[in-house]
Amino acid sequence: MITKFIKRILRRDPMVKHSQTHDSSAPKRIQKKSHRIDPHLLSKNAVKVTHTLQQAGYEAFIVGGAVRDLVLGIEPKDFDVATNATPEQVQRLFRKARLIGRRFQIVHVTFFGKGHPEIIEVSTFRALLDNAGDHVAESGRILRDNVWGSQGEDAARRDFTINAMYYDPSTETVLDYHGGMADMQKKTLRMIGDPAKRYREDPIRMLRAIRFAAKTGFALEPNTRSPIAKLGTLLHDVPSARLFDEILKLLMSGYSWAAIQGLRDAGLHHGLLPLLDHILDSGADSKGANDFVKLALANTDQRIQSGKSVSAGFLFATLLWPDLLKNWKANIAKGMSNIPALHDAMDDTIATQSEGMTIQRRFESDMREIWSMQPRFEKRVGRYPYRLIESPRFRAGYDFMLLRCATGEQHPALGEWWTSFIAADPDGQDALMLSAKNETGNPAGSPAKRRRRRKPKSAAPSEGAPS
Repeated sequence: MITKFIKRILRRDPMVKHSQTHDSSAPKRIQKKSHRIDPHLLSKNAVKVTHTLQQAGYEAFIVGGAVRDLVLGIEPKDFDVATNATPEQVQRLFRKARLIGRRFQIVHVTFFGKGHPEIIEVSTFRALLDNAGDHVAESGRILRDNVWGSQGEDAARRDFTINAMYYDPSTETVLDYHGGMADMQKKTLRMIGDPAKRYREDPIRMLRAIRFAAKTGFALEPNTRSPIAKLGTLLHDVPSARLFDEILKLLMSGYSWAAIQGLRDAGLHHGLLPLLDHILDSGADSKGANDFVKLALANTDQRIQSGKSVSAGFLFATLLWPDLLKNWKANIAKGMSNIPALHDAMDDTIATQSEGMTIQRRFESDMREIWSMQPRFEKRVGRYPYRLIESPRFRAGYDFMLLRCATGEQHPALGEWWTSFIAADPDGQDALMLSAKNETGNPAGSPAKRRRRRKPKSAAPSEGAPS
């Protein structure tokens, strides 16, 4: 056992420059009385990972956005750990651990509890780009990043000072290499190193800057902000799937409207979402569309801040609705009938969107279904309401229709009718349908005799099937 312990302490890996080597600058050590991190906000599993690594003779710290949130008094959603152990060495210490990634290997350590599984992401300290040599293309794009370094190098590789702090739960100490704590006190978001160079290395950092500024309420430091407008076109070279993931993070940050305003202020909205081009550059003539988007995003933010789930398909359906509505009306003006005009407008809207950021097909399908439901909510006679309620996406389509009512695009009475219809028993539903027929007439003629359908549980709170 003693021999094994000594080997753990003295082990070396040819690819690793352990953080025992001297860094060019020593970190500032911030004690608990200054950082005031509440231990109750820590993930027990993240602490377990750092403890296990430290017991094995390695250095290990909670790092990145989790430390930033802890200092702000916010419970982090995810916890990352940085260590001087290689991915293979980390994997050997945990039963439920797997290596992921090609360009830069990391380890996902999974813990199963009473709720959802928790994944702790463990990464090895990375070397500086200048030390990566042959692993970087002439454009600055990183080709291979499995070059390990010291903690100081790893800190210099991170994007913003507030994301480059390391927290050791065992000593309750924060290691701060780049003045992140001071920047937090000044409510400033500052890039580590030369911002223009860092944006060229990875253009996604421009979107991350906007997202973090919106989430924290911090102001972008002038040198961090100034290159963005000039370098924004680099985002067009980012792979579509990666761009989509980053935009989705921005919209689901819980501060989406502030983030979109940040995109406009930085000049980054053009070409990402046509909606942003149409709405954020428009004046009073787009007030209705603007109100619709603001309300949709406000509802999304509220759900996320409350810990509730949000459908990405629903979110993009709301964001692109003003563009689709304009196309739909234009098609009707050309003489197309209502439903073909709507479907043609869907195709045009999605095709235009694909010229910028391509939305994944699974979300595109949800969007089309939500949009297709909207004319069906106006048919409140015969079997139509019962068939609509049975749709798997009814709840999403219903919530979407309520947004349209809330902004005056649809009459509020329509939303009130459907809300009552969902909650009513069979006799109450019949009465509501009769009232709707008396209000609008019966363009379809007398409804055929129907067999009442069992309402799905998701659509009606009451049990019991109509006979």
